[in-house]
Amino acid sequence: MASSTTTDSYVYERRVTEKIHRYQWPAWQLNLWMLTMLIASCLIIGVFSTFIQTQQTLGLPVPWYFPYYITVASLVVAFILLLLSLIYQRRLLPSIVLIGAFILFILWLVGLIVVSVQLWGPTGSVSGNCNLFVFGANPQPSGQNVQALAWLQQKSICQSWQAVFAFGLVGAIFLLWIMTMAYQVFAGER
Repeated sequence: MASSTTTDSYVYERRVTEKIHRYQWPAWQLNLWMLTMLIASCLIIGVFSTFIQTQQTLGLPVPWYFPYYITVASLVVAFILLLLSLIYQRRLLPSIVLIGAFILFILWLVGLIVVSVQLWGPTGSVSGNCNLFVFGANPQPSGQNVQALAWLQQKSICQSWQAVFAFGLVGAIFLLWIMTMAYQVFAGER
């Protein structure tokens, strides 16, 4: 076996120092955003799931925007769970929030526009029918009978549509808010 001898051997140690950037998220605003979006998403999932069940019970076709908005609201819930996971690992990056919120905002806005058209559309709108047949019913049925029960169910459906629109609008505003917050955190303004 041959041996080799070297003269003047040096061992270099190279240390790479990584600068870890920590982003400061405003905790109470982030928590308020997550709570509000969870409420809005769960309301939309619940109302449209009930509407789908009602449509199927009556043997009517299910409009495409019912499962669409349920899917978008479910994606928002999954996004919030992802954010909670990243917060727990201390790896929440503004870019993830910004990109995810932008995609969800576009999807959410499509659902909000469709709900708005159905609620206040030009002919046969939900709001027009509710004003004519439910809120404008004179006299309003009362007592323990089928007519009063049917009127209460119709009133509940009308108010559910109004709630979906209201929380859809709040959700769109809050998605814009989280995008603004993520940009401010990225820029170091928070």
